[in-house]
Formats: sequence, structure tokens, C-alpha cells
Amino acid sequence: MLDTARLNRLPAAPGVGFKPQHFAAIMEDAGPVRWLEVHAENYMGDGGRPLAQLRALAERFAISVHGVGLSIGGAQPLDKDHLARLAKLVGWLNPASFSEHLAWSSHGNTYLNDLLPLPYTNATLTRVAEHIDTVQSTLGRPMLLENPSSYLAFAESTWSEPEFLAELARRTGCGLLLDVNNVFISSVNLGFTPKGYLDAFPLSRVAEIHVGGHDHDADDHGAALLIDSHARPVAPPVWDLLADVLARTGPCPILVEWDNDVPDWPTLRDEACRAEHALQTGAVG
Repeated sequence: MLDTARLNRLPAAPGVGFKPQHFAAIMEDAGPVRWLEVHAENYMGDGGRPLAQLRALAERFAISVHGVGLSIGGAQPLDKDHLARLAKLVGWLNPASFSEHLAWSSHGNTYLNDLLPLPYTNATLTRVAEHIDTVQSTLGRPMLLENPSSYLAFAESTWSEPEFLAELARRTGCGLLLDVNNVFISSVNLGFTPKGYLDAFPLSRVAEIHVGGHDHDADDHGAALLIDSHARPVAPPVWDLLADVLARTGPCPILVEWDNDVPDWPTLRDEACRAEHALQTGAVG
């Protein structure tokens, strides 16, 4: 099995994405939550309330830094200024984990407010591996790479997604962040079975797991289309899939994502309690 301590120092316990409106409640009663995720781009300034809150949280909780703006799958070199700001944050915070998405989000000087898909080809593999190497050498630590939610498949892809991620991990030494909600979304949108995906996924490289909510829609032909909205509770089939994953991996850090239409703290804490129950029993009550 993978030495996850080399990739992160997160406890095998529930975590949640930190939202400033929850700060006081978390400090008073965190419930089962033992670690927090923050998005790197929200904490790249030089001061103010965000950094003051983050410093206070870091004294009590393990912190995971999750990047959303590196565009690690982009065709151009990584933005040196962005990477330098990220290195500064990681340097003083010394988080338990750093992760990014297998996606691209910039073109030239234009930054897009989305995480866009990649064709899984040899050329893409080489480019993404080079970008991961750059990030890891700049930060002085290994990173985790997250599987995306997919809404289309590229005809030119020559690798399956699990094989592509496995080869990236082999070439670069990075770990993987398995987003179970993304697996379920992609399975519905692209028409494959989650079990088959997990059978092929390099679970020995997984150092962190995410679950979150999604929305239901339909495509132009009336077929079901799931959207990775992070705007509602985790759906029952995603909890079921999490139980399947944990049966294969054993205990692992589990993040509950809820980034839009953010609920009050007791509601989010209840979701973390369900994740804790899954860790303790292998099922969700």
C-alpha cells in the first residue's frame, strides 16, 4: 500500500470545506470534524481576516489546501506568479495536504471560471506529468491529483481515466484524491458502471476521498445529466459508493464538499457525522 504519510498528514476522519460564516461555530463545536479544506486562491493575500482565521484554525485542525487555479492540464506552462503565491502560502501554513484537479482553466492570459476536461492521450500525459513535477519541485512536497467530473468523452483519448491517473502517479510519485461524487456523476453522464471504474482505479495511490452533492438535469436528447454543483446533501448512491470504496481502501480522510447554497453549520456537521459513521462501520446510517 501507498505510504500516505508522505503525501499528507490528514487524519482518517471527516473533514469539511471551510466557509468563513462557520468560523465561530466550528471553533465552538466542530463535532466529528478533525480537518478542514481551504481553496488556495482565497488565501494568497498578505493579511486581513481570511489569513487571521486560517492561522487560528491551523492551531486546532489539520488543514488541506486545495488548488482550483493552477490549470495543471493546460497546454501552456504553469503561471509562475500563481505558483509563487501558492508556494508562499504552503510555506508558512505547512498544510497537511495539497491537491489540485486533473483539468485546465486558462488559455493565454484568460482565466476561466471552470475546470475543463482533457483528452487522455500520450501528449496530454507527458504535459500533465511535467506540470506535476514542476508543482512538486516548487512546493518541496508531493501533491494529490483529483479525478474530474465528466460531461463528455474525447474521441481521441487512448487511455481510460483510471489508467491515465495511474500512469501519472507512477511517473511523478504524486498521490491521488478520489472524488466519489465525481465518479458517480461521470458514470451516469458517460454510461459506465462505478464498480468497473473502481476496479480499474489505482486505489493503492489514494490518500484522500471527497464526497459532495450534485444536481439533476437532462441533455438535449432527454438523457439524464448530473451536474457537480456542491450545493446540496450527498446523494444516497454516492454514500453507497463511498462504502464500496472504504471496503477496498480501509479508513481514509473523507471531505464533505458543500460550496454553493452553503447551509448552516449544524446541517454541514450532520453530513460530517454520516461520513464518520461510514468510516466506523463501512456503511451510512
